[in-house]
Parts: sequence; C-alpha cells; structure tokens
Amino acid sequence: MAKLGAHINNIALHHIVFALPFAYMSAFLAAGGMPPVMDLVWITVAIAGARSAALALDNLADLKYDKKQPRLASRAMVRGDLKPREAKLSIVFYFIVCILAVAQLRPICLWLLPVAVVPFLIYPYTKRFTFLCHLVLGIAIAMAPAGSWVAVTGELPLPAVVLCVAVALWIGAFDAVYGSQDEAFDRSEGLHSLATQFTAHGALVICRFVHAASIACFYGLGILMELQWPYFIGVGVAAGTLVYQHRIVSADDYSRVTQRYFMRNGIVSIAMLIFTVASLYV
Repeated sequence: MAKLGAHINNIALHHIVFALPFAYMSAFLAAGGMPPVMDLVWITVAIAGARSAALALDNLADLKYDKKQPRLASRAMVRGDLKPREAKLSIVFYFIVCILAVAQLRPICLWLLPVAVVPFLIYPYTKRFTFLCHLVLGIAIAMAPAGSWVAVTGELPLPAVVLCVAVALWIGAFDAVYGSQDEAFDRSEGLHSLATQFTAHGALVICRFVHAASIACFYGLGILMELQWPYFIGVGVAAGTLVYQHRIVSADDYSRVTQRYFMRNGIVSIAMLIFTVASLYV
C-alpha cells in the first residue's frame, strides 16, 4: 500500500481535475448532448493514462532540481519512496494504458495520438531553454478536449479549436503564476520561465491579460455555438475565480499560493463543464 501511495503521489492523481472536465465538456459539445457512454469511459481512461505518464516523466526529468527545492520535499521521488527505475516502468505502463484506451475510440484517434503526445514529451525539458514552457504545458492539457472532440465526431472544427485555445491560455497563465514564486531558484539553476524573462511582477501582469484572453475565448465559443444562457453563467464563474486568484497573489507576497490555491483553479474547469451541460438541456 505504501508503494501504491508513492505512485499516486508521484502522478498527483487529483490534478486530473484540470483536464478531465474540459474533455467531458468537449465531448458533450461535439455530440450536442449526451455522447456515447463508452466513449466517455475510454476518454477517461486515455486521459488518466496520458496525464499520469506526463507528470511522472516531468517529475523524473526534474528530480535533480526538485531535490533542491524545499517546497517540493513531500514528493515521493524526492523523499526516495519511489525510485527512478520504478518511475520509468510506471511511465511505460501509463502510456500503454493510454494507447489501449485510445484504440477503443475512432481509428483516427490512434493515428493522431503521436501528435497529442508530443507536447507531453517535450514539456519537461522546455524550461531548460525557453520561457514559453508554460504555453507548452497549456497546449499539452488542451490535447484533452481536442482528443475528446475527435473521439466523438472524427473532426476538429473551429469551435473545438477555440475551446482548445481557451484551455491552453488558462493553464499556461495559471502555471506561470504558480511558477513565478520560484523566480530566484530558477535563475540560480539556469532554468527559464515567464518570471525569469520578465520578473515575477511582469509575469503576473502578463498572466492577467492572458487569462482575460482565455475568458474571451470561452465567451466567443458560446457565441459561435449559440449556446444557451447557463453556459455564460459558467464563463462568469470562471472569470470570477481567476479575478479572485490574481487579487490574492503579488510578487511580494506568495503566502496564499498554497496547494489549496493550486487546486482552487479546478473550479474553472468544473464550472465550465456543469454549466455547458446545463446549456444543452435548457
């Protein structure tokens, strides 16, 4: 049980809340209502496998840095509860699960899987050479709604692209805000981030505009698809959540940037899912 707990810790299973609700939202929009139940099942398994592999790979790639970060002392690999070899084996297992699940969906999904996997594979290393690493993470997470839409319809129309852009901007800016507290550490280790490029203060300002663009995309999606009024309530909840998150963070005070702060961003994805589904049944 201890080893199982270490693996769960390593993949931060609860972080799936950032991708899975948007994948479901995408599936419902693509179907114009309730998508096939088995599509939802295999979408869930595929995303769980993909993001587990991606996070385990990220932790493995960053282990030498994480060991120097007091804030990350509770991670399983940092504590030594999970060995690198065990992490590598788990990554292979997670990817196999993902591939098997995707194979149960439309054939085009399996053909496009390598495209979706590329951002996951390169993200852990992008912080070594570019401050755009946050955007790469956003694109990686946006593969969830993209894949769901393709799984249901076999296509990726303009509304799906708008949704993916909205998700990528939301996650990218969120990651940059959370990572800006590590500006000094990243500089000392030669790592790159929005904060090392523009200072933490500048990064936070940029992220406000990026989050505003994300909300604009969500709003535009509703107009484009002629969604009913409950959808726009969801957009309002998402916007309010982001405004609140930005108000409690400053470059001089990260005391409220805790794990609770991190997980509170899940309100955005959950609210968007709930109100999108509601809009399809009004």
